This record gives sequence, structure tokens and C-alpha cells, in this order.
Amino acid sequence: MKTCSVKASDIKREWHTIDASEEVLGRLATRAAGLLMGKHKPLFSRNADVGDFVIVTNAAKIQITGNKPVQKLYRRHSGYPGGFKSVSMDKVMESHPERVIEHAVRGMLPKNRLTAKMMKRLRVYAGDARLSAGQPKKAKSETAPKS
Repeated sequence: MKTCSVKASDIKREWHTIDASEEVLGRLATRAAGLLMGKHKPLFSRNADVGDFVIVTNAAKIQITGNKPVQKLYRRHSGYPGGFKSVSMDKVMESHPERVIEHAVRGMLPKNRLTAKMMKRLRVYAGDARLSAGQPKKAKSETAPKS
């Protein structure tokens, strides 16, 4: 039996919609990361980007277990002296709930060059409204040149 390599023409991307309301953050992030990597496909290969598009709706209604809303901190540093900042999870959930899901999914993806490509295929919305549901973009209308 031969081992086949995945070609760009073999990859067929699908759109998956996940409703985050009443779901636990870690379980949802694991499922989304698996779909972005393409682990559910028979052509899965770790060195090729074969994953699908994922849309997560109702990010503001996600369940967070334990004391994580108070204890979990999102940290960043500007690179300058005294540039350390940290924000608790409940403050991030109030202002930008989609960032919590994006951060959790990014942490479950492999740390390599393909991570950025996979993250571009993840769309997270705080509410139920979806702006892009796999529909092709409309062509720009051309206007007459000004003379």
C-alpha cells in the first residue's frame, strides 16, 4: 500500500457552524481546533493545511467552569519597562467575548507556520448574527470614469 501526499487540488474545504450557547469553553475550543486542522478528514496530514472553515456564534453565552472568570488572567507585555498588563477573564467577556474563544482555540492548534492560516478560517461572533456564512463576495460594481 502506498502513502499518498495531499495536493492542493485534493483539499475540499467545508463550512461548519458551532452554536456556543450553553457549551463549555474547553470542549468547544477542542472541537473547533479539530475542524480547523482537518483531523476529521481521511486526508489529514500534519504538514499540510487541510482543515475547514469554522463559524462560532453566541460567544457571549459560553459556559466557563470553576473560578476561571475571576482567576484566569490574559497577560501581555509591550516590550518596554513597566509594560506588563493583565486583564481577568470576566472583564474580557464583558467587552470582547469572541477573544476568549479565539485565544482558547489558538492554544489548541499546533505551534508552527500553519497556525496563522488555520486561525484565518475561524470566525467568532458574540451574538447570533453572522456576517459571512460561506457565501461568495459580490463583485464590486464599476462606475463610469469621470472625465
